[in-house]
Amino acid sequence: MPAVDKLLLEEALQDSPQTRSLLSVFEEDAGTLTDYTNQLLQAMQRVFGAQNEMCLATQQLSKQLLAYEKQNFALGKGDEEVISTLHYFSEVVDKLNVLHTELAKQLADAMVLPIVQFREKDLTEVSTLKELFGLASSEHDLSMAKYSRLPKKKENEKVKTEVVKEVAAARRKQHLASLQYYSALNALQYRKRMAMMEPMIGFAHGQINFFKKGAEMFSKSMDSFLSSVADMVQSIQVELEAEAEKMRISQQELLSVDESVYTPDFDVAAPQVNRNLIQKAGYLNLRNKTGLVTTTWERLYFFTQGGNLMCQPRGAVAGGLIQDLDNCSVMAVDCEDRRYCFQITTPSGKPGIILQAESRKENEEWICAINNISRQIYLTDNPEAVAIKLNQTALQAVTPFTCFGKKQESSCLSQNLKNSETENDKIVPKATVSIPEAEELIAPGTPIQFDIVLPATEFLDQNRGSRRINPFGETEDESFPEAEDSLLQQMFIVRFLGSMAVKTDSTTEVIYEAMRQVLAARAIHNIFRMTESHLMVTSQTLRLIDPQTQVSRANFELTSVTQFAAHQENKRLVGFVIRIPESTGEESLSTYIFESNSEGEKICYAINLGKEIIEVQKDPEALAQLMLSIPLTNDGKYVLLNDQSDDNDGNPSENRSAESEA
Repeated sequence: MPAVDKLLLEEALQDSPQTRSLLSVFEEDAGTLTDYTNQLLQAMQRVFGAQNEMCLATQQLSKQLLAYEKQNFALGKGDEEVISTLHYFSEVVDKLNVLHTELAKQLADAMVLPIVQFREKDLTEVSTLKELFGLASSEHDLSMAKYSRLPKKKENEKVKTEVVKEVAAARRKQHLASLQYYSALNALQYRKRMAMMEPMIGFAHGQINFFKKGAEMFSKSMDSFLSSVADMVQSIQVELEAEAEKMRISQQELLSVDESVYTPDFDVAAPQVNRNLIQKAGYLNLRNKTGLVTTTWERLYFFTQGGNLMCQPRGAVAGGLIQDLDNCSVMAVDCEDRRYCFQITTPSGKPGIILQAESRKENEEWICAINNISRQIYLTDNPEAVAIKLNQTALQAVTPFTCFGKKQESSCLSQNLKNSETENDKIVPKATVSIPEAEELIAPGTPIQFDIVLPATEFLDQNRGSRRINPFGETEDESFPEAEDSLLQQMFIVRFLGSMAVKTDSTTEVIYEAMRQVLAARAIHNIFRMTESHLMVTSQTLRLIDPQTQVSRANFELTSVTQFAAHQENKRLVGFVIRIPESTGEESLSTYIFESNSEGEKICYAINLGKEIIEVQKDPEALAQLMLSIPLTNDGKYVLLNDQSDDNDGNPSENRSAESEA
């Protein structure tokens, strides 16, 4: 016998759109089978009715043949032979009537009854289980909607517990209903074959018995054929019994799972998060804006395919594209008092869709998976290994180099500005004899600042001097007059990763160690949000500007920058050390770490050029010689590097020069 298509009971709990699509095929098959069974039953009932009519007709015929004798024919002489012949025919018809009656009984028991039982028992059972499954699915959807609307306030713990129990009960009820429904549909594939064959076997047997007793009209070859068909039906019956036993055992095993399978957010305290995912699938709530201030949430099935985020509603045959994840960013957000929300942002920085996961584990795994996909890991030969390696690198941040000496020998962009022996000259770092320990660079337990401005700094800035500060944060145009007189103006798009206090600025290794600790802290504490700014490098200052409001977030004198370096492997990481005088007369050192859209070496080059301009400004001839060494574009702007800059999306833009004017 050919293999029989089956619904996998193991996928009943997940209830994915793929399983629902396969289920719809089985339901369509069951509906077609129901229509065909009704038509077949009508045809068989017509045959049975015709056979019953044949019995009544032969009985009536026998009576009519006997009634010929009782007729008072005016000319009835010589009818004795006719009467005796009719009597014989009456006996033959009576015998045939007995055979027809037996045949009608056999057709009723062996042909009509099995198909009626199949319709009333099996097909009705499938229809009933379908209704129960639909009701259980609706209850589960309602309970999940109620669960998704749970607030984050702790005083509602009793309500949350009741809702969680309600979700678990609804999910268990749906699981039980789906298992029973799937098992019934699987069994129907076997029963429909038997239901089509058994009635015809009864019909054939009845006809054979009828003709054997009547005139042996059927050959004996039919017996062997019917015997083989009966054997086939018996084998199907054996397969059905074996499959029914397997499904019964499977149901028991699947229903004996731990209660955590049905309870959402079961391990909220310490979820086991897989951070190496390169693909992810599951149900999420999608936020849709229905008006200026009104929104709705829709529970849909999402999955990743390559570098795309796909969505597949229930009943759909295939999924549709929702978001291209290449070079996107994702971060956890607070949205309408809902838990476990995250937002996907396009490479251009435009906020994208907002999604809600059903648990903390799902939320973190979705964020990690989208981050991995945005790095285009899926295009590598072994994406799983690359994801594991990158996440290990994230946990270790930037592994402390055993080749820092090599880095310093090959990099002319990281300068040691504290060496008094190279005063008024280009400062080239000397080869390091030994690598300092991390404790010598940064004190253990030093706090890391992930926001660009501390509240205390904001308070001091707003209360410094007698000038009134605009409460909305805007800065007047004339607040940066030095920008107009600066010989150098270079703008870079950067994202602030973190800053921390350091113990020394005598080596660039303090920047590499700060990069390692900042990235490690972000990976360990699952911090993905970064503040994007425009870093303007002039011949006097480093200024961080808000790209939306053009408000200055931070301002550093270029003379206070004592160290700056770009990471050798991750070219987009850059950092610098700032020396800040304290009110006590001492000085403090802080390292700022950024991620740039362009290479960090370009930023280091611009900073180095600005410091060189400061050094030679007192000597006009040296200044002219320095500016002549920098090529100009046709519009009179200085090109800082031969490489092209990056645009806002991180893609190279053609013929883009630095905004440096002399």
